[in-house]
Amino acid sequence: MADVKLVSNSQVQPENDKPIFYILDTNVLIHDPTAIKNFDEHHVIIPITVLEELDKLKSGKVAIAADCRQAIREIDSILGRAPPQNVEDGVPIPRGKKLGSCGTLSVLMTETPQNVILLPTHLNDNKILNDVAYLKQRFPGHRAVLVTKDINMRLKARGCGIESEDYHSDQLLSDITLLNKGYIEFQHSFWDEVEDVQTEHSHASTLYHVPRNVIPQELYPNQFLYDKTGFLARVVRIGKERITLRHLDLGELMAKETWGLRPRDAYQAMALNLLLDPDVHLVNLTGAAGSGKTILALAAAIEMTVPNKVYRRIIATRSTQGLDEDIGFLPGTEAEKMEPWLGAITDNLEALHWEDDNSSSSIEYVLAKVPLLFKSLNYIRGRSFQQSLILIDESQNLTPHQIKTIVTRAGNGSKVICLGNLAQIDTPYLSPMSSGLTYLTERFKNFDHGGSLQLQGVPRSVLAAYAEKHL
Repeated sequence: MADVKLVSNSQVQPENDKPIFYILDTNVLIHDPTAIKNFDEHHVIIPITVLEELDKLKSGKVAIAADCRQAIREIDSILGRAPPQNVEDGVPIPRGKKLGSCGTLSVLMTETPQNVILLPTHLNDNKILNDVAYLKQRFPGHRAVLVTKDINMRLKARGCGIESEDYHSDQLLSDITLLNKGYIEFQHSFWDEVEDVQTEHSHASTLYHVPRNVIPQELYPNQFLYDKTGFLARVVRIGKERITLRHLDLGELMAKETWGLRPRDAYQAMALNLLLDPDVHLVNLTGAAGSGKTILALAAAIEMTVPNKVYRRIIATRSTQGLDEDIGFLPGTEAEKMEPWLGAITDNLEALHWEDDNSSSSIEYVLAKVPLLFKSLNYIRGRSFQQSLILIDESQNLTPHQIKTIVTRAGNGSKVICLGNLAQIDTPYLSPMSSGLTYLTERFKNFDHGGSLQLQGVPRSVLAAYAEKHL
């Protein structure tokens, strides 16, 4: 090991124009079962150890098993009919009729000679690293890169002189600060910058048509414009020359009660405006713990379901360890099994009625008037929810593939509300950049019937606000 030197990813450059060897770890294929198609003209290599791990994890009804089965099917669709020799050398990856084939896929067998064994072989991660080391020795003219979501494995690879990278193909942003906040805040009066405005009164609302160049930032549908003087408007249309804004009265929004709940600041007022709009079918609420995400969403859900009858039912759900854990060991029905995971929903339901003369009777009334269903995401595949309001709590723990599976369950007349805090990700191999919540927010930023908002502050309590800032 004396001749092994550390390798920095930023300093490694290809020695020539030969295709790069990308060796995929198991967690990459679970994270994105179609990952093998995202490496352009380069060689994608799957160690035999990875295939064995996929085989062990493919059984069962949990989401991780379904992802493993899909990854296996993707590999089989390319390698299925290829001769054994071609599997070792590389089988062309089809890219469609127009693009033809580009890049190859092969399986790396474990046949490491003794002289390149770097780590003990009792761990699968070590076997993969040894295989990559052998590959480098066998093909010294090619650049070999291990792709893994496991930070510790990337560190071990660097210690062994092996180049390693995270899987970034599903990351749409280079910096989490670039994520759409849902509003643009002006430190001065918005109208100071506007010289040309056309006013239109339509359906009891006031519309402003202002020049596009008034706002230099990127604009998205249903984004809010807000300044310190109290001006508040929501983006309706974005044209090449003009944008259309709907005027909102901040005082009215702050005074409006939603199932007995009033917003505590302008950001909560904006959030409720999106939540209560039946034309907005997808709402993403992010923010620190205690910013009011869950209680705002629950109050809006009950308001639109019980008195307004916009939706027939409320479906509350959340990830249970990133959709990887079965809930079958818990006693009771599916709803009873999910109660420990959905304590935030029940806590906020009690908070909405704690000032009532008989809070328990109020809660029973709500539950009797509207079916509040607790569903497990483990078994959501293949479902279709009609006229439903779907609350997804802790959605920062979902992968982009998982979030796509969930959102596509929304049927006719349904609304999806995703709640999450990107600073509290509990799922292994996920970061704020690769979280499904970030992916969804970025993908739907130009959706005319979608909106996102990042709540500010911690109005839950003085203690919670201090803890969020100092701990």
